[in-house]
Amino acid sequence: MLYHKIVAAASPLTLALITASQPAVAQQTAPAPGPARGDLVDDDFHNRQDAGANEIIVSARGVRELDILAGTSVIEGTELQRNLDGQIGEVLARLPGVTATGFAPGASRPVLRGFSGERVRVLNDGIGTLDASNTSDDHAVSIDPLTVERIEVLRGPAVLLYGSQAIGGAVNVIDKRIPRRVPDESIHLDALAGYDSVSDAYQIASSVDAPLGGGFVVHADGSYRKAGDVSIPGFVVSNALRADLLAEAAEEEAEGELGEAAELRAIANQRGVLPNSFAETWSANLGASFFAGGSMLGASVGWYDTSYGLPARPGAEHAHSHDHDHDHDHDGEGEEGPVTIGLRQFRADLRGELMLGNGLIEKLITRVGYSNYTHTEFEGTEVGTVFDVQGIEARAEFVQNSSGALRGSFGAQYYFRDFAAIGAEAFVAPNRTDQFGVFALQEYQLGAAQLEGAARYEVTGVDSQTLGIERDFRALSGALGLSFDTGTGLRAGVNGTRVERAPSGEELFSNGPHVATQAFEIGDPDLSKERAWGVEGYVRGRLGPAQVNLALYRNWFDDYIYLSETGEEEDGLPVFVYLQDDANYFGVEGQVTVPFYRTERLTLLADLRGDYVRAELTDGTPLPRIPPLRLLGALEAQGARFDARAEVQWFSAQNRTAPFELPTDDYMFVNASLAFKPLRGDDNVTLLLRANNIFDVEGRRHTSFTKEFVPLPGRNLSASVRLSF
Repeated sequence: MLYHKIVAAASPLTLALITASQPAVAQQTAPAPGPARGDLVDDDFHNRQDAGANEIIVSARGVRELDILAGTSVIEGTELQRNLDGQIGEVLARLPGVTATGFAPGASRPVLRGFSGERVRVLNDGIGTLDASNTSDDHAVSIDPLTVERIEVLRGPAVLLYGSQAIGGAVNVIDKRIPRRVPDESIHLDALAGYDSVSDAYQIASSVDAPLGGGFVVHADGSYRKAGDVSIPGFVVSNALRADLLAEAAEEEAEGELGEAAELRAIANQRGVLPNSFAETWSANLGASFFAGGSMLGASVGWYDTSYGLPARPGAEHAHSHDHDHDHDHDGEGEEGPVTIGLRQFRADLRGELMLGNGLIEKLITRVGYSNYTHTEFEGTEVGTVFDVQGIEARAEFVQNSSGALRGSFGAQYYFRDFAAIGAEAFVAPNRTDQFGVFALQEYQLGAAQLEGAARYEVTGVDSQTLGIERDFRALSGALGLSFDTGTGLRAGVNGTRVERAPSGEELFSNGPHVATQAFEIGDPDLSKERAWGVEGYVRGRLGPAQVNLALYRNWFDDYIYLSETGEEEDGLPVFVYLQDDANYFGVEGQVTVPFYRTERLTLLADLRGDYVRAELTDGTPLPRIPPLRLLGALEAQGARFDARAEVQWFSAQNRTAPFELPTDDYMFVNASLAFKPLRGDDNVTLLLRANNIFDVEGRRHTSFTKEFVPLPGRNLSASVRLSF
């Protein structure tokens, strides 16, 4: 109901103001079409950079107006095609400081600098995805990478524009569902098709944009991806878990339980294919925009639909059914069958830009999103638990005209979520979250130095009528940064932050078995705000012929909220509880790209990347699921019509583990790809062949809850083609 009121109020007002402002502002010209940028990117996307900065294109609202880009990474064009995957976390996993949750092939969310869940915001053009992916790792992000034009990873003071939840950073996804400019062509078509051998996956996506005259543009897109169970090297379960299963089988056999012993041995010896790891996804979107001068108003509606399997924790079904054999809670039924997820989201979006002339405020940017989301957990053919989420997010941002050395933006944001879990094993009580925030971001030029500041104040209410609990939080966050142009092509800087975050409904109200994660999760309704001090130093830019981006950071948390295993079991499931304690994070990340041979037709370059995170409680106890040291080295050959790349990824062992958490071994992947543009003088067709994990090496991602029984995919040979006409 509130969404309709917001749209009803915003749309006529914005449209009237756009019409009134038309004579004052000239129409923006569009860049030439090309697959590296997509056809519907206006000139304003090409963020101005100082001469020594990396060549980065950033469109996140507010960020693209300023030079607050420390640690920013962008994937688009050929690199987006090279890293294409069904889940957004996997697309970004090669970037410095970025990995993924890897819960299942159908559900993998980004992890930034060791932070995940409520500390990382995934955005769609500046507002949240309005799904439930931040609340549990088994929940997929409701964004289809097949229809994405560009993905930006944002850090530094600017992330306070998007919420106090973005302690680790924000991932901003840019698609074309709301047209961004009037195309030059009568009809513009983009298409992508591909195949992956590791899961026998087929994928296809296409979009069409057409101007109707009078400043109106319409858009339609759709995608479909179907992947089978994933091929893996070696055993499904880790060596440690396999030893436990075989020992348990021996105990069952000694007690005369031959059937159960044989079942446990079969689980321990399963190899080659990860059972119940399929995924099938489709999406469809319709959008339209009206342009008048430099202003615009656009809207879209879309549907995202995915079904995917969740590999079972070996032994959990055995223990669960064994317990129920004795307490007869299942009325004589046997095991329910594999757990699968059916996820549906309807989403509506509104986007407006109103040019306000040459006064204090240059323009007003508005974004409104509404989502109706349902996540159903199936146990075999039976419905287990249903999660219903209705959400609204709205923001208005005023972008200032540059006034001498000062520039910036300020605004307000509203967020609402109504969450309900329905079913016999609904582990979270129904709850509602209301949040209102105001924010400001300013930059002041001091000769060769820049002073950057951001502030955000939020009021958050989280209540559960079922439990009779209502919590209110007020959070004040701020950031201050100073950067300096060294005059050698490098820019060095330091950022300081103070962030406060309210606990989420899941952290407060969880209490019960979560079949999808195969864990018994217990929240704490008395949790207090999480607070963190942070400092980051960075160097970025050009050093001779090399492009350099290095960052060093540290965070000090008061009342850090985390989910920890207790070593106990309930209903045959391991018990995880939300705890709160002081904690520290330290990390380093970087990328250096060096061209070592260059002619008019060919450039050879070396690409070196790495990151390391150390996170622990103040008593020295390691925090769970922290990524280990990672290094990547690549050689790349770039020509006018081709791009060939070979890379080696090394992941060190992670032996610094939380209580009851198992370590992971080191592993190394070798990957290669070849991108080719077959049409001479035309970049609108790109063919790409790639081979990932060429030597079929077993790897387990330490950030995953399921690493003991969900290894990373084995050798994958894939081919894709991207068209833009």
